[in-house]
Amino acid sequence: MNIDPTQPWGVAIDYAGRATVTENGHTLAVRVFDNGLGYTLERDPFTGEYPSVQVSAEFARTGTGDATLRGYGLIVVQAKDGVPAVPDPTAVQRAVAAALADFENRRAAYASLCATWDPAPQQPQPAPEPAP
Repeated sequence: MNIDPTQPWGVAIDYAGRATVTENGHTLAVRVFDNGLGYTLERDPFTGEYPSVQVSAEFARTGTGDATLRGYGLIVVQAKDGVPAVPDPTAVQRAVAAALADFENRRAAYASLCATWDPAPQQPQPAPEPAP
């Protein structure tokens, strides 16, 4: 993924912390959010630290029969030394890489499951009896 050096998080995010990343012809959903309880950024009363910032990415592909396979990635940027978390331009890139790796792991597991699946053989249907 290419990082946009003009953006603090490496990708343009909207007012709600959402972004869309296109990677190799696929679209990934990205969210940047903190785990604060309100709309103001306040220190945790127990630790004295500001909330961490979480960067999540989701990759989904829909197949036949309304089946959807997804991959998720999550990166946490910690606040430290009593200072709010600083934007990390590589956090989105790492979250996208984690989502793609998770998707590939799930795809391989699903393919393995499908290869070993042996549905019970169908019972033969009795031939209809001739009419008298």
